[in-house]
Amino acid sequence: MPRTVGFIGLGIMGLSMAKRLIEAGHQVTVYNRTASKAAPLLALGAKQAATPRDAAKGNEIVISIVTDSPDVEDVLLGKTGAVHAAEKNALFIDMSTIAPETSRKVGQALRAKGIAFLDAPVTGGDIGAREGTLSILVGGEKDDLERAREVFNVMGKRITHCGPQGAGQTVKACNQILCAMNMTGIVEALHLAKLSGIDQSLVVEALTPGAGGSWALEKLGARIAKGDFNPGFYVDLIQKDLRIVQDAAKKLGLPLQGTALAQKLFKDNQKKGEGKLGTQAMYKAVERSIKGAKKKKKS
Repeated sequence: MPRTVGFIGLGIMGLSMAKRLIEAGHQVTVYNRTASKAAPLLALGAKQAATPRDAAKGNEIVISIVTDSPDVEDVLLGKTGAVHAAEKNALFIDMSTIAPETSRKVGQALRAKGIAFLDAPVTGGDIGAREGTLSILVGGEKDDLERAREVFNVMGKRITHCGPQGAGQTVKACNQILCAMNMTGIVEALHLAKLSGIDQSLVVEALTPGAGGSWALEKLGARIAKGDFNPGFYVDLIQKDLRIVQDAAKKLGLPLQGTALAQKLFKDNQKKGEGKLGTQAMYKAVERSIKGAKKKKKS
């Protein structure tokens, strides 16, 4: 059954997710801070909203996927936020990656106004967003998840109820640890192959099915082997996510030394102006460290 959906945020992930909803027959109203990004969706029949408030008006479901915790609070609860035009019994779903405590705070504010809320961050990158194979990590009430399932099924292949409000964001934080550590292993392995005179594409193909294999090795390792550092997910965004991870871990007394190493390498990317490259650009940071070590050895 077609649903009426307000969709806020048309970045690398959001644009493809909204496109899939439109192509599935849902009536979608879109809002993005840079309005011109909506053009491909308008051509498919979407309506354009001038503000997040306008995106919520007349829609039973409102989805947001924006950059950070303050952005979520702004588009949902701010002066022109979606809350001010929410329909009776509306369901708000935030699919951004933000701090778990922010999700709980936003959920409490919305529920006080009779609006249901799910935190539902995703993993699967630009490929998963385009192909509708995202993993969707849901925090909130099970009944609200069932209300959302029809639209979730368009965007994701695996939908997991992680627990109460904020649990989806906590599981996403766990995912980002794995992504960062996985990338560290991939770039070090591919450098070892290269320095040993072994073709990196062969290594990716040979190891992907094995115990060391992963989605990241298959997809991003292949990009590294081709010298492709275009973003499926920005270095700047993984750094934002890892700050959230470290904040959460610190409150629990959990030292994350491996994550700290990944942050250090990504920081090198940022210092070199590579923050808008894909996370596989960590390869460049390790490459610079190799050159630095060789130079130091010679001196």
